[in-house]
Amino acid sequence: MPLDTSQSPVFVHSTCPHDCPSVCALEVERLSETKIGKVRGARGNDYTAGVVCAKVARYAERVHHPDRLTRPLRRVGAKGDGISAFEPISWEAALDAVAEGLLQAEQRHGSEAVWPYFYAGTMGLVQRDGIHRLRHAKRYARQHSTICTTLVATGWNAACGSRRGVDAREMTESDLIVVWGGNPVSTQVNVMTHIAKARKSRGAKLVVVDPYRTGTAEQADMHLALKPGTDGALAAAVISILLAEGYADRDYMAKFSDWDAELEAHFAGCTPAWAAQITGLGEDEIRAFAALYGSTQRSYIRVGYGFSRARNGASAVHAVACLPTVTGAWQYPGGGAMQGQSSIYGLNETLIEGLDVADPTTRKLDQSRIGPILTGDRRDLGEGAPVAALFIQNTNPMVVCPDSARVAEGFARDDLFTCVHEQFMTETAAMADIVLPATTFLEHDDVYVAGGHTYIQVTKAVIEPLGECRSNHAVICALAKRLGAAHPGFDMTAWEIIDRTLKISGLPDAETIHAAHWHDCALPYDDMHFLNGFGHADKRFHFKADWAAFGPDFAAMPALPGYSDRYDRASENHPFRLVAAPARTFLNTSFTETPGSQKREDRPTVMIHPETAAALGVGDGDRLRIGNDQGSLVIAVEVFDGLQPDVVVVESVWPNAAFEEGQGINLLVSADPGPPAGGAVFHDTAVWLRPV
Repeated sequence: MPLDTSQSPVFVHSTCPHDCPSVCALEVERLSETKIGKVRGARGNDYTAGVVCAKVARYAERVHHPDRLTRPLRRVGAKGDGISAFEPISWEAALDAVAEGLLQAEQRHGSEAVWPYFYAGTMGLVQRDGIHRLRHAKRYARQHSTICTTLVATGWNAACGSRRGVDAREMTESDLIVVWGGNPVSTQVNVMTHIAKARKSRGAKLVVVDPYRTGTAEQADMHLALKPGTDGALAAAVISILLAEGYADRDYMAKFSDWDAELEAHFAGCTPAWAAQITGLGEDEIRAFAALYGSTQRSYIRVGYGFSRARNGASAVHAVACLPTVTGAWQYPGGGAMQGQSSIYGLNETLIEGLDVADPTTRKLDQSRIGPILTGDRRDLGEGAPVAALFIQNTNPMVVCPDSARVAEGFARDDLFTCVHEQFMTETAAMADIVLPATTFLEHDDVYVAGGHTYIQVTKAVIEPLGECRSNHAVICALAKRLGAAHPGFDMTAWEIIDRTLKISGLPDAETIHAAHWHDCALPYDDMHFLNGFGHADKRFHFKADWAAFGPDFAAMPALPGYSDRYDRASENHPFRLVAAPARTFLNTSFTETPGSQKREDRPTVMIHPETAAALGVGDGDRLRIGNDQGSLVIAVEVFDGLQPDVVVVESVWPNAAFEEGQGINLLVSADPGPPAGGAVFHDTAVWLRPV
């Protein structure tokens, strides 16, 4: 319908689906059945609090982008050439071709040669996780989803036993907020809203622990710019000071943890001088932070993801999680810590994922190691068949995955059939045989949970699908019929699945939550603060992590909390440590196509310290070659004093094509799994720099 200018703007409730802990409640201006206008944060939601990031505020740029895919496509040219290599086909022909490609792979090599591959391009449970229903019904290869949360969740759970923590809204009651390994100014703007309220109402202090001066660090009262990979050493030294100077709550530790004499002796050796040598921080900085933290009962640590993405990431997260247990901060309003809230929801996802037909004996492949897997690495495949067919939704592995040269090599195989269901002609879509046009979150129904807050949200489509776009759920159900896959979920609408899932989980039905816009699943105060005990069977916090319970590579883990030197440390040949941090107006590779984001980010650059720039004889805008044993690429210089001289930062994830030689930053990132349970190590890379 055309816009009636005589009426006030119509704003419709929705939820941001992008891979971010905030999962913001939204109000979307609907201009017609096919067009949106403004997007703003929902004012009635006390977590979102009317705030939304700039990239989502400009979402009309993405929904109505002229390059949106609107018709199914079949590749008739060379892989990687982009839209010019494709011709439009009908949906019936496209679905038939995809089914044929998957069936042929199954007939040649067995069902486990087909790998449905996905991640969090949408956080909606039906449209994201429904791919599992097809996987399980057909006994296709399973996916070990390691690219984002495995390391951080492992470290947190090893300490606390449950992935929950103090409600983020309680930050307004805190007197000290520590953002450790995160940059919410860029990646979770709502956190900054609650921090601002605490600073205004209580005079709260903000401390940021991050290897470089991010937008969040610029606003901090204290910024600890440590070397990447050394967070565990900083945490251990702080604990050493807390114990030595009377800040530890020993009664709390005795009641709620496994503290013993061995731990006491261990931390006594983790002195500020020891940690200063490892972290590159000054002893005075470490002592000042420890004194501030120890003297503030209402201290809240917002544990981020960044520092977990290293070979020692799980142990570092575990070490940081120890801090509020040493001081007993969990006991106080606005005190404690939070990494994520995934344990609180209790959703039964059997219908969404087809868990009732899952076969746990089918092989499981590590999504972060798609490069080695597609190139036949026997460490991943064992004696099994090669992956012969991929069906991809919600991700762009050609750009976002580690070891991107091997990823590209794998996708280039002539014997690999690939279907990509996407909104744009990404670099992954350009390698596909069939590309299917996908809806955005505003064009389908879904249900959402969050990591950073406690709300379930249910949404309906705001506008009609663009062109011939179809939702993930619709495509999976259509393929299931062609493939002979049986499950009740294939015969239900997305809304019916949402409604049934909520009901069997003991939650209000879909219409009830949709009408209310959200439903708060926060547990009682004492549970969120672990005052009824931690999540382990013994109800205690575990300073001594049982790493063997969390993954097969437990032998690589330290027995006691603190610093592990098992990461890609700087060396004579690779003297710099690289952090591939998120760019402010990109979200992984989403929004790299929108004009607003492109204008703000301009081009890929490498941030280097002025001393490093002088030693290399380069300045702003000059070109450097950055590399390691995996390869090298050319990038422009940005001289920046907000990091240590042996640290370099490339804010990403830019498309590979945005780089001078067509090789993006993940060329340099190893596909090695982080112990004990796997996980991508994006921020654990040693490199060299050379002037071009």
